Amino acid sequence: MDLVALEQIRTLKYRYLRALDLKSWDECGETLADDATGHYGSPSGGRPLHFTGRDAIVGYMRSALDANIITVHVCSHPIIEIDGDTATGSWCLEDTVIAADHGVVIRGAAYYEDRYRRENGRWSIAHTGYQRLYESVQPLGDTTLTANRWGPVATH
Repeated sequence: MDLVALEQIRTLKYRYLRALDLKSWDECGETLADDATGHYGSPSGGRPLHFTGRDAIVGYMRSALDANIITVHVCSHPIIEIDGDTATGSWCLEDTVIAADHGVVIRGAAYYEDRYRRENGRWSIAHTGYQRLYESVQPLGDTTLTANRWGPVATH
């Protein structure tokens, strides 16, 4: 087992998730291969989403996760299999999405299925996507939210 590659892939996935939560779109793009594909979707989103190319994935995330959407993505239980300069990974995702403009908090879980590719000594995500296990949508009610990075968040 290539333990260095294993740790590099773990770090890559964590960077991708952190970039989503911090809305660091350049860093998010740096985790993806130019020709990366993404398959996402959830009951609250209403349909499966399929993207081809780094710019398409990052562009969608940038528009879908605007400044008034707060997210926390946590992945655990990785199963990573490495075969030379390619690898696959399965991750258990637990996420929270606070959509203040819509007055809801969405919590859910899924399993990511990823493919990775190493080029010029650097790993990137060649494919990412997940199968939802569940989503729970709850009203925010009279909750007051603050976020250190963006300041107070309007609630309804």
